Amino acid sequence: MLYVIGALVGGVALPRIESAWATDVRFRIFELSVSSAQAYLSAAASGMMALTGIVFAMGFVIWQFGAIAYSPRLLLWFARDRMLFHALGAFSATFVFALATLAWVDRGGNGMVPPFSSAVVGVLIIVSMIMFSRLMQRLNDLQVSNVLHLIGDHGHNVIPAMFPRLGEEPAARASGAAPDRRAKLGPATQTLNYSGDPRTITELDVQALVGLARQADGTIVMASAVGDTLVEGEEILRVHGARTPLSKEALLRAVGLGRERTFEQDPKYPIRLLVDVAIKALSPAINDPTTAVQTIDQIEDLLRRLGASELDAGYASDQHGVLRLVFPTPTWEDYLTLAFDEIRQFGARSVQVMRRMRAALDGLVRWLPTEDRRQAVCRYLERLDRAIETSGFDSEDRRMALEDDRQGIGLSRPKADKN
Repeated sequence: MLYVIGALVGGVALPRIESAWATDVRFRIFELSVSSAQAYLSAAASGMMALTGIVFAMGFVIWQFGAIAYSPRLLLWFARDRMLFHALGAFSATFVFALATLAWVDRGGNGMVPPFSSAVVGVLIIVSMIMFSRLMQRLNDLQVSNVLHLIGDHGHNVIPAMFPRLGEEPAARASGAAPDRRAKLGPATQTLNYSGDPRTITELDVQALVGLARQADGTIVMASAVGDTLVEGEEILRVHGARTPLSKEALLRAVGLGRERTFEQDPKYPIRLLVDVAIKALSPAINDPTTAVQTIDQIEDLLRRLGASELDAGYASDQHGVLRLVFPTPTWEDYLTLAFDEIRQFGARSVQVMRRMRAALDGLVRWLPTEDRRQAVCRYLERLDRAIETSGFDSEDRRMALEDDRQGIGLSRPKADKN
């Protein structure tokens, strides 16, 4: 709309200025004949309309391809591509400005062609061609490796923002004081339930919730977590030990709601998207286990980062270290189950996927800094081995599936080399 408004204002103003001030003979060298200008501007306007239709068609193809090949949850990424909107804006602006300039050609039978406006149309055509070329280059982003890296990069950003690394003192969300997690919660004095259309919790305004709890001298305990979908009557939070009731409107403003999950404060979401891509690739309609192996590459990287983080970080205090907010966070087992369960189930008939999963789990056992998390991975590894033993593989395929291979199929690593 900004492109179109700018073109409309320029298309009305510039020809008027030219008709009033650019009548000097020195400007005639820029002027076309009336017939040539009409043909040129008409071709520019009609061509831009055709090009806009092509771009719309490309956009729909991109969205459809993303939904089918990867996951419907990735559709919004492609639909919100800024380059697509800039290209549509440039084409529309060229169309509007060309029409406005055409209206001033031989206006009132004066035989004049606006010289500068005609030149601006030419510049806009060149800009539109550049934008179209850039848009074609963006199709490269649809390659599976680029999509997976994009999801992984979002996960890399949210993990350190949510969790401190193990060994570091977790900082309070509202100040530098560490919360007293052993503090006893008082009786529940207030409960906030949701009312309205189904919405997903996208993020929590931790500082605002801590401030509200401090005003009432209580503690807010979130009953719903980031990523949960709220339906009518669902409990959102409880307030414990408060001396005065808190404003429901203020509490609701501190809980971000949306139609879709987002990456903010939700490290599970990038893993969820990667798993969606993997199981879509493992479906009988697509049958692409190599893409599933590539998703495990990104999943393993995210799990290593999570495994080295303090996951029990669902606490926030005020500046005096008084516990003011408790919110649910996933455990290490939750992440492990989310990352591998569905891929293990849908990839049970793929030797390549089984080998890559074993390599990822073995790598986690060597990488994780805490014994309890290593033991959880070892238990999952035993579960994977039992699934392979009871699968429909023949003896040779079972032997291959029980080997570690970070490439899926391509480079076996003897078990003796893992220690």
